[in-house]
Amino acid sequence: MSGDIETKLRGPGAYALARRTMDAMEANQVWPTAVNFELWTHYVAEPDSALGREIARLLSSGEAFTDTLADELAAAFLPKAKLNEQIRDAGDALTKELDAVSRAIESAQKSSEAYGQTLAGASRSLADMDDAAELKAMVENLSTATRRVQRENKSLEKRLSESTSEVTKLREHLEQVRRDATTDGLTNLANRKAFDEELARACADAEADGHSLTLAVIDIDHFKNFNDTWGHQTGDQVIRYVASVIGRVGAPPRFAARYGGEEFALIFPRETAEIAITVLEEIREEVSSRMLKRRSTNDDLGAITVSVGLAELHRGEGAHGLMERSDSALYVSKRSGRNRVTSAETVAAAA
Repeated sequence: MSGDIETKLRGPGAYALARRTMDAMEANQVWPTAVNFELWTHYVAEPDSALGREIARLLSSGEAFTDTLADELAAAFLPKAKLNEQIRDAGDALTKELDAVSRAIESAQKSSEAYGQTLAGASRSLADMDDAAELKAMVENLSTATRRVQRENKSLEKRLSESTSEVTKLREHLEQVRRDATTDGLTNLANRKAFDEELARACADAEADGHSLTLAVIDIDHFKNFNDTWGHQTGDQVIRYVASVIGRVGAPPRFAARYGGEEFALIFPRETAEIAITVLEEIREEVSSRMLKRRSTNDDLGAITVSVGLAELHRGEGAHGLMERSDSALYVSKRSGRNRVTSAETVAAAA
């Protein structure tokens, strides 16, 4: 599912959303399979999305919601299904290419074996050969066999060169698929899946090397009210703006991600909380300093603010513990009036 839907299914309204989804499926006589549930969750939670509009169109046309139709919708609209299809297609193409190379190599091997047999026969014949005409015929036969093997070798070289080029293209395509699978479509930052994997890896590296690691969680203040007032498209505009600010300071070796909805995460490898606070204050100040305008109408939207919580990795706590402490620090920022940066270490010292 998309990051926004996953966030809703992990929040306080998750069970209500799931019940509404099941009610809608039952009302339309749709079986509650895993694929159907994912499709209809998108439809119920985001009726204005491309998938939501397509399901509404199908319902209004009276078309039966069959398993075949569900699979087609999943392939067209669900990121995971689209990714699996792309990987499968690339894998099929790679298999065909390798089969062709295998056949070319097999053909070249047969030609080489035949040439070897020709040479062996010539060697045996030369020992008993006295006639010049026979010797000339033998040389011509060897010359013909040599040219044939040369042609086969050139053909094989060309085929291998073409195959190398094709495999390179397939590798680049798979790499693009991988990037797409780990990138948030709205902000071009890393998505939740990529963040979870990177945080686990970064924590393991920090534990092994004994280096510092700091994690920050950033949340747009009062975003729901803003979204309800101005609409989802303008809300997306705000999310992209905040993401652009975070992305500028989140370049490698730092790691910036859209964690879900209006929440972002920023990993600081080999950096202490003290260093991270300076960077995060710069983000907070830049975001709040800009007066935003609605693109479609040029209406003044005012300024927005962000709240930030961060924590520095403690030995042995792992990614889950670090995330929990960062979230706790974020909640302190929210309860303390928002538009501020709070360190879990500072909260612990005060307590």
